[in-house]
Amino acid sequence: MTQRHVPTTPATQPAPRATIEGPRERERIRTVVVPDHDDLAALLAERVIATIRREVAAKGRCILGLATGSTPLGIYRELIRRHQAGEVDFASVVTFNLDEYYPMPADSPHSYRRYMWENLFAHVNIKQENVHVPDGATPREHVTEHCAAYERAIGQAGGIDFQILGIGKSGHIGFNEPGSPPDSRTRLVTLDIVTRKDASADFFGEDNVPREAITMGVATILEAREIALIATGEHKAAIVRRAVEGEASPDVAATFLQRHANATAYLDLAAAAELTRIKTPWLLEPVEWTPAMTERAVVWLAEQAGKAILKLTARDYSEHHLSPLLAKHGAPGPINGLVFNRLRDKIRGRRKLPSRQRILVFSPHPDDDVISMGGILRKLWENENAIVVAYMTSGNIAVFDHDVERHLDFVDRAADALGVDRPAVRRVRDAVEASFERKAPGAVDLPVVQDLKRMIRESEAIAAVEAVGLPHGAARFLNLPFYRTGEVRKRPIGPEDVALVRALLEEVRPDLVFVAGDLSDPHGTHRMCKAAVEQALGASAIPSPQVWLYRGAWQEWSITEAEVLVPLSQDELRAKIFAIFKHQSQKDTAPFPGGYDDREFWQRVEARNIETAARADRLGLPEYFAMEAYVVDRDGTAGG
Repeated sequence: MTQRHVPTTPATQPAPRATIEGPRERERIRTVVVPDHDDLAALLAERVIATIRREVAAKGRCILGLATGSTPLGIYRELIRRHQAGEVDFASVVTFNLDEYYPMPADSPHSYRRYMWENLFAHVNIKQENVHVPDGATPREHVTEHCAAYERAIGQAGGIDFQILGIGKSGHIGFNEPGSPPDSRTRLVTLDIVTRKDASADFFGEDNVPREAITMGVATILEAREIALIATGEHKAAIVRRAVEGEASPDVAATFLQRHANATAYLDLAAAAELTRIKTPWLLEPVEWTPAMTERAVVWLAEQAGKAILKLTARDYSEHHLSPLLAKHGAPGPINGLVFNRLRDKIRGRRKLPSRQRILVFSPHPDDDVISMGGILRKLWENENAIVVAYMTSGNIAVFDHDVERHLDFVDRAADALGVDRPAVRRVRDAVEASFERKAPGAVDLPVVQDLKRMIRESEAIAAVEAVGLPHGAARFLNLPFYRTGEVRKRPIGPEDVALVRALLEEVRPDLVFVAGDLSDPHGTHRMCKAAVEQALGASAIPSPQVWLYRGAWQEWSITEAEVLVPLSQDELRAKIFAIFKHQSQKDTAPFPGGYDDREFWQRVEARNIETAARADRLGLPEYFAMEAYVVDRDGTAGG
């Protein structure tokens, strides 16, 4: 069994900000949208606590239905904090978890039973006999009986008062995959290929993901008195729109929640991005035509009409429900010109980029800098800026074992030339190879292996920064403690992490800081690193630098979201790709590719940078081969 880590939470938590309102006539499920995932955690924890207090007072106990995965972690950490502050008592709480992989030993690092004890139960005063998780170790011949007993236990407890749900990219709730009927009950199911791909990072490869699971059925879930469907991150936006605004269908089990009288979808703004009231609110109600809203609407119109912005006509505006915008300006010409100029001004070649400043780039993993910023980094160096690239985590869990074996073989062969003790090298090599032979998928590596994998990533990072023209001394390796679990799951950001980031900020005293601002990172490291930078900036006494946000390997800022568009020539994009190639351990097949994209990181980057430029060209803007996009974070909340 791997080492357990106690979740830590700040002593105080800021109150959640106001929900984002708008017309809901297209939404078939009550929907609450908040600015950030942290707001969601505070809001849902308060809802759970209110339910516990009400039900315990009314009937002496409260029955909670719980979910696992990354989405509810913030809720559980907030519940722990509130319990430790004496604000909530779990002594009379009974819990039923949605699901468990099958087969799955209870002590496996992938077990949902273990997840719940590590992330909630061990830190509150819940009674062990009140905890129910499907048993993934049940002999196959007894699974049907076990599932029936699970259903009876829920009924004997009086039914679930409050059910927490996540949503998978296929729209599953629990493990009710596409095709699950609305009258289904707790049962053994075969996992959909999309679900297994989504879980592959946790299991260090899709082949290691179990093919089956035990799950509560749709009917069981719908019998809960209150249901909270929770989604965070832009990678959930498309399926959230299907669940909330689409027709009910067995193809998307989450749509069955539309039948429930007390179901609510709780979303951060990123997960809600495709909802009509967020994406195109002018289709539902009069809006305030701010410059940003006007830009969004006109770009949308141009793409709907298949025209360049300066060619849009009055008829285009009226046919696409934008007559109020046309009326405000009197004619299409002034609107078109305003938006065209606004977009054109976002384009910044090298001469319009910062020069002779102190620049600090925070890279969550040792390749995010060149993947996302390989073009601008070279331009900034050519502009005589002093640049430091800070790699926040080691990225060591994303190195295959065979890469370690290959490097050890090299050291063994080169021992005499290097003047090192060959027998000592052989002892280490033998111990490492023996550990690989007995290691289960996803198990924690020996400390020496973790160090070797860290050094592989560091050497690749140095080669990559040199490939974009920076000296090797520009690279700094913070190796933040939150990441050092040896597992995919990480600790929360703590004071030690913030202190290391703050110390670097105070040493460099940057004029400009670059931070990863995306939310699609499959295991949340980008989001956590961004939080560490924000906390360190808030605690630092240095003059506040300007902060630019870039996206990671999964998505790019859209032209309307971006505030800076950096054009790249064909040669500049090729040089950026060559820098990405220096990360050999992530080449060809990466351990954590994310999403459902089989392309390598460099292929995704090439496609998205070319597409950003092509989209600008279709809008009638100056034509370039490729573009990188950035957002200027003025309030510490952009991208999150």
